[in-house]
Formats: sequence, structure tokens, C-alpha cells
Amino acid sequence: MIFLGIDLGTSSVKVLAVDKDGTILGESSREYPVYYPKSNWAEQNPEDWWMGTKEAIKEVIQKNNLPEGEIRGIGFSGQMHGLVALDEENKVLLPAILWCDQRTAEECEDITNHFGQEKLTELVGNKALTGFTAPKILWVKKNHPELFEKIRHILLPKDYIRFKLTGDYATDVSDASGMLLLDVKNRCWSKEMIEYIGIKEEYLPKLYESYEVTGKLSEEVKGELGLTGEVLVVGGGGDNAAGAIGTGTVKEGTVMVTLGTSGVVFAAHDDYAVDSQNRLHAFCHANGKYHSMGVMLSAASCLKWWVEEANKGMDFDELLKEASETEPGAKGVIFLPYLMGERTPYADPDARGTFLGLSMSTTRGEMTRAVLEGVSFGLRDSLEILKDIGVPISQIIAIGGGSKSPLWKQILADIFGYPINEINTNQGGALGAAILAGVGAGEFSSIEEACNIFIKIVGSVTPIEKNVEKYNKIYTRYKEAYQSLKDWFKLSAE
Repeated sequence: MIFLGIDLGTSSVKVLAVDKDGTILGESSREYPVYYPKSNWAEQNPEDWWMGTKEAIKEVIQKNNLPEGEIRGIGFSGQMHGLVALDEENKVLLPAILWCDQRTAEECEDITNHFGQEKLTELVGNKALTGFTAPKILWVKKNHPELFEKIRHILLPKDYIRFKLTGDYATDVSDASGMLLLDVKNRCWSKEMIEYIGIKEEYLPKLYESYEVTGKLSEEVKGELGLTGEVLVVGGGGDNAAGAIGTGTVKEGTVMVTLGTSGVVFAAHDDYAVDSQNRLHAFCHANGKYHSMGVMLSAASCLKWWVEEANKGMDFDELLKEASETEPGAKGVIFLPYLMGERTPYADPDARGTFLGLSMSTTRGEMTRAVLEGVSFGLRDSLEILKDIGVPISQIIAIGGGSKSPLWKQILADIFGYPINEINTNQGGALGAAILAGVGAGEFSSIEEACNIFIKIVGSVTPIEKNVEKYNKIYTRYKEAYQSLKDWFKLSAE
């Protein structure tokens, strides 16, 4: 049997084909645009996702000569929190408002003031943050009441693709955890939150575990894609939960760090646990258990900005070479990586990216290194919170586009003070999605069994002790920098 993992990311969709032995048979991807119509806004057209997904599925089948009749399962990994609103005819009512969109600060304040943080934590396990889905629905209600009245279905990004493939309105509990509508502890919709937002529960998708079958590929879509036989579709997971499956992060003690568009520090828990200050997200895991997760809104996207906007025309590899030739600490230059505001640990939509410590002798290489270090310090913020709440840390695995850089992995190891393990695959969410499809189709008895087959540790980057000591001192200054600037950020946003 062959299983497909569909990873619906922010900048592109990727489709991965694997067999039951863990062999990757092929992959394909399609890019699509993100629109920024106003400051702090980020939107996409769901039809771009759908067209890209179809093209990628067709290509991975045709390019690799996959026997269409052997494809038996499809799983998902998806960018979280995005609002896709459909009317009664299943037409998209407005552009999808994305996870990194910051327009809902007022709505988050309204939610928090209404419930109080203690009650909100009791209901949904998390703070009201601008990235989450419920505040987006409130924003539509306030600013486009005529569209709000037409809403009949509310879906997350990957679940829009599910709907187009199967006709089913469904989601999984790991992705739903980031909507601020789910009672995370009890893995069900929160009736009090739904009532406050002003929607009907029937507008929300049916809830499943990530490995459960939610439906089957429709005959129409099978015909369009050239597939035959029964093709099961499983719940899948939010990108970070699916990525954790794709790295084997399914047991306590294993921490996954993602250097993608956003940055993530992810730790699995067997039991439900909440940080008393809600500095971390408390979500359902794709393995049927729970996880804690810290998220910074701009990670590898900081380097992308530095290369494509601030240094247009420069070769990417040359910039990294210059950075590698500079000393740790970038000669006192510190970069705050808050280009889209920040989520963990500050939950501050007004925070902004900042270079500190520049002088007439500062080089471009030092500034590039400061960007890599600043993102790593931002990820360390979440690691420190995990340690504060007693989460065991026995190994750290890095994934995402940024983890392909040997320089960045060494910086991360030095700033964390832990070895950074390398695994035999960097497929992350797409592989996790395929594993979930295999479990749902009955090929594997458990997620753990599948992970043991698919994922192996093949190397490790060891911290350099003198760099660890230096970075520990710089990290203190890094934290102080935000505290010194947060009021200025707020004033400059007014």
C-alpha cells in the first residue's frame, strides 16, 4: 500500500508518497502567494491551496509512476488557526485570515475581559491570541456583519482541502486546539465559547483523532486525479503535531524544534498539562495524548526577509558564508526577531524586529549572524519555560528549512546548551501526515510502531562549551532588550 501525506504550509503545499516500509517514493510541491493588504494583515485564497494540492498530487503520481490502485490512504499536516468561512453553497466568503495575521488584538481583549484569564484557561486551556481562529470570527462579526450572517461552515486550512477531496466537514483535535473553541482537556467543542462568539456548533467541523478515518476520496476527485479503488482520508494534524509525528516526537523527554516560517518548540505529554501563566500552548497531540508548544511568529522568515528584502540580489549561500566567518555573538549585535509581532512568550502583536548594537564597523556578516542568533534566542525562550514547568528534556530534534544549515544548527546547539539530533528525514509534517494515514488504514498497529520503522537518529551537533557560556550571557541581554523596548513598540503602533 501507498500513503500520501499532504502538508499545506504557508508558502507552499507539499505531497509526499511513502510505502509501508518507510520508503519515500516521491514528492512534489506547489507554491502560492500570501497577501498583505494592510499592516499586520496576512491572507490567502483557499482556491490557491486547492489548485496547488491537485497539481502536486497528480505530479507525484505521474512523475514517479505510482500504481494508482495502490494508494490507500491520505493524511494531512496543515498551517494552523486560519479562518476559512463558507456559505450554505460552500462558497468561500472572504480570503482566509492566516495564523500570522495580527488584526484581532481588540477581539482578544474582549474575549479575555468577558471570561477572565482563569475561566478562559479552564474552558479552552489557552490565552486569547491574535493568531487563533475564534478572535478572527469575532472580527468578521464586527467588521463584516453581512458576511458573518452568511457563514454556515467554519474550517481550518487543511480541512478545506479535506472538504474538496471528500465533501466532509471534519477536523482533528490537534488542529482544533488552536482555534480557542476547543475544550482541550476533554477533546470536545466548548459550548460556552461557541455561544459567546455567536455561532452554532453545527457550523464547526466534526471532531476526530488525527489517525481516525474521516471519509473517503470522492468518485469525482478520484476521476480527476486518476485514482482507483477505495482511498481513505484520516484526520491528520496541525502542522506542528504532524511534524512531531514525522520526527518521532511522541514520548515525554523528546523535544522538537522547528525552524520553519514560524519557530516552534514542541514537547509531548502523556497527560493534560497547562502552564499557569499560559506562556505555552496546551494542545492535543496527534498521537491521542497532549503536548506543550511555544511558537514564535517569525523564524526562518526572518532570514528570508534579510536575504530577499534587505539584501536583494545577494547570493543566499554567500550571506551564510559571511556569517560563518564572524565570531559567536556577532560582536555585540543583537537582533530581535519580531517582524510579525510575537506569540511566545510575550503575546505582543506590537513587537517589532530590531537590530541593537550597530556601529560603523558592523559588517553584513555580523548582521546575518545576529539574525540567526536572534531567532535561536527566541526559541530558547520557549525551552526555558518547558524547564520551568518541569518538562523532562532528554533529546532535541530539529526540523524545518532552517535546520538544513549546519551553521544554524551549531548556533542552536550552542544557545540551547543541548545536542541537536539529526534524523534520517527532514520531511516533517508531510511524513507525519503519511504515517497517520498508514495507521488509519490499518497498516500499523500504532503511531509509535510506525515511527520506529520510518525514523532513525543519524547524527548529532554537539554544543561548543565556550560558545555556550558566551551565549548564556548574551541571552540575558537579549531578554532585557524586549523589556526595555516593549513600551516603545506599543507607542509606535498607535
